[in-house]
Amino acid sequence: MSSNTPEEIIEEITHSHDVVITQQELNSSRRKVVSKYLVAIAFVLIIILFSYFFLSAEQLTFLQATLNRDNHLFYWMLLIGFGAEIVAGSMGMGYGVICTSLLLIMNVPPPVVSASIHSAEAFTSAAGTISHWQLGNINKKLAKALALPAIIGAVAGALLLTYVGERYAKVTKPFIAAYTIYLGIKILQNAFKKKTVNQQKKKSNITVLGLIGGFIDSFGGGGWGPLVTGTFIKNGHTPRFVIGSSTFAKCILTVASATTFIFTIGIQHWNVVAGLLIGGIVTAPFSAMLTAKLPTKKMFVVVGVVVIICGLITIGRAVFL
Repeated sequence: MSSNTPEEIIEEITHSHDVVITQQELNSSRRKVVSKYLVAIAFVLIIILFSYFFLSAEQLTFLQATLNRDNHLFYWMLLIGFGAEIVAGSMGMGYGVICTSLLLIMNVPPPVVSASIHSAEAFTSAAGTISHWQLGNINKKLAKALALPAIIGAVAGALLLTYVGERYAKVTKPFIAAYTIYLGIKILQNAFKKKTVNQQKKKSNITVLGLIGGFIDSFGGGGWGPLVTGTFIKNGHTPRFVIGSSTFAKCILTVASATTFIFTIGIQHWNVVAGLLIGGIVTAPFSAMLTAKLPTKKMFVVVGVVVIICGLITIGRAVFL
């Protein structure tokens, strides 16, 4: 019996014949919808341009001051969202853990961290869900079975983080940072592991996986993919339908999490949300096309090291400052 972790199995399976074929089909489908994204982006840019011309001098001054507040945080978030989506498109994971690590190190409150990430991911994950739906990769029964407990877990995680994060931030930050360090270590393991294939198919507890996956993703800012998708693949389920169905459920839970945060803490640090969202949306259509061109193993190493360093710095600040 293989003792590989879920994260290791994900990396192994991405090199198998079935997933290579599925990825090629997915990339082909995404290329077909790139033109739609370009039209949408052009439309948005036109609206922004016209709005810019119709704004008064006072309104333009206010807008510029708003974008430049918090030491130009909006532009930093734009860069982080852009880079995180490229990495996620190449590695198949990492968006949440990268954003969480960097936002924590920038002293953004934990509830705002998770709220911002899930607000942005609600849109970027929708793009992947549409592609999987077009390819028929979504098992409707599995997707529905995962979605409901994922929603419950996500709402519970958001509510707990809102309460704990506001009142016990000094404890919450190092806890979440330690969690991201754990994920960073797992990312490094993916780069240096020995590849084996597990053919044995075992039954998975869908309700428990969805519930726990939704909770830790909402509370910690990420982790759905390594836990849920990795467990299903490790247990021998068909990768094509696991990845598609898991992506669908992930999209649903991000919407539930983001909505919960909006009702509990309101729309705080909208410049964080806007930056991550715009950076991710602009990159999403093209990230899959870069998968074959980027050095995946080296990216696993770089991302893993960066995440671990950021987590250690966050813990150090919380303990000694």
